[in-house]
Amino acid sequence: MAIATATLLDPAKRVAPQRHGKHKAASVATQLFMVGVTLLWMVPIVFALYVSFRPYDETSKLGYVSLPHHLTFSNFTQAWTQSDMWRFFLNSTRVTIPAVLITLLLSSAAAFVLSRLSFRFNIALLILFTAGNLLPQQVLITPLYRLFLAAHVPHFVSGNGLLYDSYAGLIVIHVSFQLGFCVFVLSNYMKTIPADIDEAAIVDGASVWRRYWSLTLPLCRPAVAALATLLTTWIYNDFFWAITLMSTGNKRPITSALNNLQGQFVTNQNMIAAAALMAAIPTVLVYVALQKQFIAGLTLGSSKG
Repeated sequence: MAIATATLLDPAKRVAPQRHGKHKAASVATQLFMVGVTLLWMVPIVFALYVSFRPYDETSKLGYVSLPHHLTFSNFTQAWTQSDMWRFFLNSTRVTIPAVLITLLLSSAAAFVLSRLSFRFNIALLILFTAGNLLPQQVLITPLYRLFLAAHVPHFVSGNGLLYDSYAGLIVIHVSFQLGFCVFVLSNYMKTIPADIDEAAIVDGASVWRRYWSLTLPLCRPAVAALATLLTTWIYNDFFWAITLMSTGNKRPITSALNNLQGQFVTNQNMIAAAALMAAIPTVLVYVALQKQFIAGLTLGSSKG
């Protein structure tokens, strides 16, 4: 009786169940929201997968939103043979791998200088790198197009002697536009590394290159892996620059190869869906391979405060 009376008289004990109920309701609402967003995100992928297994004659007769009579892999085989996808996969590899490696190397070196070395203009340079991401790519298309037509390079870099219509040109443009974001991310992460590590390396006589390559860069492995995953996805999935700065059809990346499946009068959307799903396989494999490092890179600093 005394305990019940004390509970009724104590305002804190009466408010506690109400707070717990509100917290539980907010948690349930958050989970429902995340489930809804996940379903909305998966609907286009599942629908594309559903369409890719249906024959074109069936969907043209019954419509895409209908129950299937039978499923087939013929759309995948036809997409692979008609568009020469293996050639365009190779083209994407020639652009994506060098662009990702060069971007990570240059951005990590610049981030090391801006975050681990003290000089007068490091903040101004970091702002300059970051500001480069604020300008839309479409605004620069005309001057860049003219620049690529006028820029001459050695023939071992480009067969036509120009940056235009060459793999080197696409690599240069991707590195240029991705560099600022990577410098911003890596410089902020490198600032979280204790300065005592650098001071101990300096006492031991380590050079600047040694401190960057053997000391700082290994500590940034999660951030570098997360950026590598994002860069691979962005560069591999690029369509804008591949169409604008590459005129030879056989040299274009995989995203441009889907145009080869467009008919003059009739477009087989089933085969295009199958080709799009096959084109997405490399990015999925990259994410699976770097999943642990990618998640670790995204959660960096989440427990600090």
